[in-house]
Amino acid sequence: MGVILTESNDSSSAHDPLFPWLTSIKKALDEWYSGNRTGADLDNLLSDCISTFKHNAKYRNDLRFLKIWFIYLEGSKDFESVFREIEENEICIGHSLLYEWYAYFLEAKGKWKEAHTVYQIGISRKADPLEKLKGAQSLFVERMSDRLNGSSFGKIDGSEPAEFGKKFINPWSTFTIEELSKKIHPQITKYDGYHLSKKVYSGKVALSSLKKSSRNKIIEIGGKKYQIKGCAGQGGFAQVFKAYIDSNPDDVVALKIQKPAFPWEFYMYRQLDERILDKQRSNFGSAQKIHIYSDCSILVCDYLSHGTLQDAINSYVVTGKSMEEVLCIYYTTEMLYMLETLHRVGIIHGDFKPDNLLIRYSKDDLSEDGFKDRTGPWHDQGLCLVDWGRGIDLHLFPDNTEFTGGHIWPVCCCPYDAA
Repeated sequence: MGVILTESNDSSSAHDPLFPWLTSIKKALDEWYSGNRTGADLDNLLSDCISTFKHNAKYRNDLRFLKIWFIYLEGSKDFESVFREIEENEICIGHSLLYEWYAYFLEAKGKWKEAHTVYQIGISRKADPLEKLKGAQSLFVERMSDRLNGSSFGKIDGSEPAEFGKKFINPWSTFTIEELSKKIHPQITKYDGYHLSKKVYSGKVALSSLKKSSRNKIIEIGGKKYQIKGCAGQGGFAQVFKAYIDSNPDDVVALKIQKPAFPWEFYMYRQLDERILDKQRSNFGSAQKIHIYSDCSILVCDYLSHGTLQDAINSYVVTGKSMEEVLCIYYTTEMLYMLETLHRVGIIHGDFKPDNLLIRYSKDDLSEDGFKDRTGPWHDQGLCLVDWGRGIDLHLFPDNTEFTGGHIWPVCCCPYDAA
C-alpha cells in the first residue's frame, strides 16, 4: 500500500521521513472509522510503516512511532509477539508510556497478572517519568484489590459492613448486577423495542464470524436484514458494527453484539429517554431496540459517523501537534455540561472517557446566535456520550449510598493530554 506524498509535505518528509506515513495512517484511520476501508488495508499500511522504520535509530525513542506500533498491536490477534518485537527493537523502552499503554491494554483483556508484570518491568528499567509509572501501577493494584473484594463491600439492600460503618456498594459486581436485573425485569420487558427470545441466535451468518474486516455480510435480526459495513469498535465483551438496514445506505445503525446477553445498557438508554429533556437528549446516544437471545444480545443504536473524541486526540498525537486551546475549552465545557445534566437526574455514566464520546457536527453553518442556549445549529453540534453498560441508576439505590469498585482509565483521557 502506498504512502500519500504531496508537494506541501515533500520538504517535511525530507527532514522527517515518518511524517507522510503519519498523514496516510491518519487518513486510513478516518476511512476505517467511517467504514470506507477494511481493517486488512489499515493493518497492511501499519505493518509497512513499522517494517520501514523499526531499524531506524532516529525513531527509536519517538512517541509517534510508538503510537503506530500500538495501533497495530490493538488489531493483532498475536499482540504478545508484537510487544516482544517492540522490545527487541528497543522502541521507547525507556519511556513509561510504553508500559502504561501495554499494561492498560492487557488489563482490558482481563490479563491482570501479565499487566502487573509489565508495570514491574517498566519500573525495573526506571522508565521515565518513573513516578508517573509507579502511580499508574498503584492505581492498578487498587483496582485489582477492588475486583477481588468488591462482592463483600456491600449488598444491594444497603446493609452496612462492620469495617466501613457506611453503605458501600460495588455497582459492577456480579452480585449487584444480578440483583438489579431481577429488580428491573418487570419494567424493562414493557419498554418499546425490547425483544426477548429464549433460543440461541440462529441466523444464517454466525455472529462469531464477524470480525474487524467483515464487510457486506448480511445478518438477520427480528425480521430485518442488516448489511455489515465495518467494525466501529471493540471491547472485552462486545463488538460494535456499522450496518445498513436492508442494504439502504441512508438507513445506518450501530449494532452492539455482546456475549453473554446484557440488557442493562438498554435499560439505561430508556432511563435517559424518560429523564432527559428533548433539548439535551441528543447529547447521550439513543437505542432503537434490543434483541436478547440465550447466548447474546444485539443492541440497535443510532450511528454517528464522525468518530470519537479519542480519535480526534489521536489525530493530533500521531502528527505531533497540539489541539487548539479554544477547542479544548469547548470540549471541556461540553463534558461538564453533560455530567451536570446526568447527575441532576440521578444518573452516573460510570465509564466517562474520550473513547465513549462521539463527535457531532451540525449540518448547518454555525454562528454566535444560539451558542449560549444550544439552539439552532448548535443543538446538533458537540459531543454524544455512548456505551452505557456501566451506567448507574441512583434511583435503584438507598439514599447516601457510597460506591466502590475497580475501574480502568486510558492513559490519554483528556484533550489537554494531546498537547
